[in-house]
Amino acid sequence: MPTQDHGLPRDHALRAELNDEVHARPSDPLRAPLSISYLALLSPPSARDAEWKNVRGLAARFGVELPEFPLNHHSADLGPFTLRWERHTEFTRYTFSATPAPSAAADPFASTAIDLVPREFLAQIPGEVIVASHGALLTEDVLTLDPEDMATRWFQGNVLIGSRIGDGAATALTDFRVRADGFSRFVIVDRHLTGRQAGRSVQRVLEIDTYRMMALLALPVARELGPFITSCERELSLVTTVLERANDEDEASLLDRLTRLEAQIESREAENDYRFAAAAAYYDLVRRRIGELRELRITGLQTFGEFIERRLAPAMSTCHAAAARQESLSQRVARANQLLATRVDLTRERQNQALLESMNRRAKAQLKLQQTVEGLSVAAVTYYIVGLIGYAAKGVKSTGIELNPELIMAVSIPLVAALAGFGINRIKQTIKRKAR
Repeated sequence: MPTQDHGLPRDHALRAELNDEVHARPSDPLRAPLSISYLALLSPPSARDAEWKNVRGLAARFGVELPEFPLNHHSADLGPFTLRWERHTEFTRYTFSATPAPSAAADPFASTAIDLVPREFLAQIPGEVIVASHGALLTEDVLTLDPEDMATRWFQGNVLIGSRIGDGAATALTDFRVRADGFSRFVIVDRHLTGRQAGRSVQRVLEIDTYRMMALLALPVARELGPFITSCERELSLVTTVLERANDEDEASLLDRLTRLEAQIESREAENDYRFAAAAAYYDLVRRRIGELRELRITGLQTFGEFIERRLAPAMSTCHAAAARQESLSQRVARANQLLATRVDLTRERQNQALLESMNRRAKAQLKLQQTVEGLSVAAVTYYIVGLIGYAAKGVKSTGIELNPELIMAVSIPLVAALAGFGINRIKQTIKRKAR
């Protein structure tokens, strides 16, 4: 964006991308009569390059060149039909539209847009089909048929769901059933839609079906999770019951059981958390798209809002309950684990205290023994020094000096003992100071 001409600071690196986000995946203008075929396929992000390569190959086959690098969405007029390709986080959508032959007026599903698409392209699309639908955007003259006639002719007599949409600007009908050919069907009758309104109406009906199916991906997960949670709750109940009357020897085994249980729950929660969060987001999108239809009731028919609320809402409630139950179980196990860990810590502290008391008793005994040894050391040193004094006195006496060696030894004992005790005490004090 050329803001520098006005002397402004440079743009944020994401300004253009974030600004264009509100314009992402705009609906194409459509005009009745029109045949529509739609595919939504679950595919991992790693398949994006293969998807785009396949789309580019299809376009090149009809003489249309597309950018080399993958886009998030693209529309191309390939002559016999128009292709709209959209890449989402978990799935990719392909919408094919073509003007039906005049002979299709009696049965708009006798020939479909996907019949014009090369089979080689369809066979090479990566992913698994989650939604496949044939649609017809028709002119108002088909309203000479009532919903019962349309159900009999085009929907195999199934009960229809539908309403007047866009505040009466069109009529949308479907039965949300998959036929033997793998496709469901819908009809939108144009009363007085503009091209953009018609495109948005088709897009909303297709998104309702797609997001409905994407939301329901969480339902099998919730059903599978039920027995696992029940088993974990039973194990937690057993552990907490034993914990009430467990002794110190049982704590290690209980802690091991709780830790393994918590690890299993956390692992399963990590696997399912995204699926449940995505289901809630898709369900919210379904409700938003239904609100955008601005429905008016057709006598005798369920509206899209009523059908979705009655059929999808219970499934979403089941998923929400499973997610909440899983979260509650995780918290309860964490609390039990924390309680047991606290108890183990207290036991360990008691053991440490007993050990310290034992060490203290041993230290006192060692001190008494040391004091005894010190006393003996003073006596031994005194004995040897007094002996040396005696030998010295005898040596002096042998020179002719009159001395009494025994008296000298007796007199020296207290003095030598005092000096020995003082010396040993000084040595002990010096060692203590150096040890600090």
